[in-house]
Amino acid sequence: MDKPLDLIEFETMLLGRYMTLLTARGRAVEGRLDRSAYLLLSRIQVEGPLSIGQLSEAFGLDTSTLNRQTAAMLRTGVVERMPDPEGGIARKFAITAEGERRLAADRSQNIGGLEKVMVDWSADEVVDFAGHLSRLNRDMERLDERPWPRD
Repeated sequence: MDKPLDLIEFETMLLGRYMTLLTARGRAVEGRLDRSAYLLLSRIQVEGPLSIGQLSEAFGLDTSTLNRQTAAMLRTGVVERMPDPEGGIARKFAITAEGERRLAADRSQNIGGLEKVMVDWSADEVVDFAGHLSRLNRDMERLDERPWPRD
């Protein structure tokens, strides 16, 4: 692993693993959202109500996968189906108050876990790291042609 890109690949593989461990701890016990619900709710929260077709385009997933995921989310009450506010045929999924509550709780727990991990980092180191991660994600999104909406 003497090449920088080899090291980045290795470290991002570990980051994915550790973030899964960090965020998955207690999901079953505490009723946390599963990974797909967390991602879908995050997107709906930013963009507003979305149809299966729009979710498919945004995530590059097939409609059968999204139908399963959204059905599970409907059962847990974190989304609701609604008519398209713009008058389209497809119904859209909107985040519910329960979905907002659970998403905020999960996000808070995720941030708390990161705070524990980065307790010895300076504020400048945290800002620098956040900037590098953002750039990496934006460049991946550019290549995939699926930008994540940001404020």
